Amino acid sequence: MKVLFLTDNFPPEVNAPATRTYEHCFEWVKEGVDVTVITCAPNFPQGRVYDGYKNKLYQTEVIDGIKVIRVWSFISPNKGFMKRIVDYLSYAFMAFFAGLFVRTDIIVATSPQFFTAICGYFLALFKRKPWIMEVRDLWPESIRAVNAMKKESKSLDWMEKVELFLYRKARRVVVVTDSFKENIADRGINPDKIHVVKNGVHTNKFPPIPKDKDILKSLNLNGEFIVGYLGTHGMAHKLDFILESVSKANENIHFLFIGDGAEKNKLIALKDELGLTNVTMLPFVSKNEVKRYISITDVALVPLKKSDTFKTVIPSKIFENASMKKPILLGVEGESKQIVEHYNAGLCFEPENEAEFLSNLNQMYSNKELYQELQEGCLELSKNFDRKHLAYRLLNIIKESLQTK
Repeated sequence: MKVLFLTDNFPPEVNAPATRTYEHCFEWVKEGVDVTVITCAPNFPQGRVYDGYKNKLYQTEVIDGIKVIRVWSFISPNKGFMKRIVDYLSYAFMAFFAGLFVRTDIIVATSPQFFTAICGYFLALFKRKPWIMEVRDLWPESIRAVNAMKKESKSLDWMEKVELFLYRKARRVVVVTDSFKENIADRGINPDKIHVVKNGVHTNKFPPIPKDKDILKSLNLNGEFIVGYLGTHGMAHKLDFILESVSKANENIHFLFIGDGAEKNKLIALKDELGLTNVTMLPFVSKNEVKRYISITDVALVPLKKSDTFKTVIPSKIFENASMKKPILLGVEGESKQIVEHYNAGLCFEPENEAEFLSNLNQMYSNKELYQELQEGCLELSKNFDRKHLAYRLLNIIKESLQTK
């Protein structure tokens, strides 16, 4: 079986969509599937092409048996909504032409930016092949949630019409949360064609390991209780609320922020303005280094902006941290909260609620017995969200899609 996968993020990028796609494709290749991925030159999140790559019209490589085609796209720093739209459109346009020359039995196109899904639709039309739309985020609903555009914008209304059109035309729709399925079905899409394959983690790649002494020494953090945030510093993550709360936190707790994004410079300025001495902010690190940096943390911070939209999401960083026995301090409501509480893998606070945030943080710092219970819950959670099993589930959906309409 030949699968063509369209995604604008792929390793060596280290964000959630790149990791999800790679780990699924990696497992499929081991099962004998011929997988081709069409992506662009790695540049996320800084909007700068990684060393060793060029933003060329067309280039190929093989990563762990996965055939990777990289096409040209407009690349700029992740600042400004319109620049991101041009980036997404250029990738979709180039991926369409590259895809015309790839032999495949089925096409998988992954959102959130559904220009990739539009590319999948047209490729399927021209090649007369079925296609699957994978939905990792609800566009344009998530755009409204972070106020990236005016909520009454006609452009958002148009996007929603396109979104529903794509759902109808896809052979199957694969979503990452139960809430996403409910949302899409409630808007008139046949629930039988919507399948849930949640995010997870390769537990063998993120095992519990001792704290990395070299990193602790280089950051002068030996003996500190460290709360770590590793990920995108964007509008949705409300890290300014965290920094403003840190000034009132126990001075023996150190906060480590690793990553880049549209809000990074503002957050650095806010840290300096508040005079925070118990905060360290670093740029993003490579995928190979992520495990080492997670190892030095004691608690994994996973916040989002307070919004009904974000009640439907499950941040993927929950799973990697849980696999390494790092209890989750979760500032997300809805399905994410249900998972963390079900497995007793962390403590949850209402998004942007400073009192709850500080109270739960202090409990995790001071109550050693509770902390150990949460660590055991983390291991149980990660076992039930092992990426290998999730990859096989998605592969079975692909195979069924080829057999039925």
